[in-house]
Amino acid sequence: MAAHSPASEPDATPLAQLNLRGTPCPVNFIRSRLALEKLPPGGLLQVDLDAGEPEQMVAEGLRNEGHGVVVEILPSGGVRLLIRRGP
Repeated sequence: MAAHSPASEPDATPLAQLNLRGTPCPVNFIRSRLALEKLPPGGLLQVDLDAGEPEQMVAEGLRNEGHGVVVEILPSGGVRLLIRRGP
């Protein structure tokens, strides 16, 4: 079975969005996980974060849990994670 990145599918419209800019670790990771739990498997979550440690901690933690994560750089200096909920 081929892996799909969250943004590679035509219906890549997020079912939920979070703005966690300025939110410290690990609170941003916990909030992202809780939001994902409300989505059906395959659902897409958009999370805006500060670049650097928040981006790395949240993206890595969610990938380790089996979710698909694509990182987009925002013009404002932050990052946007597009997270496809795993099974």
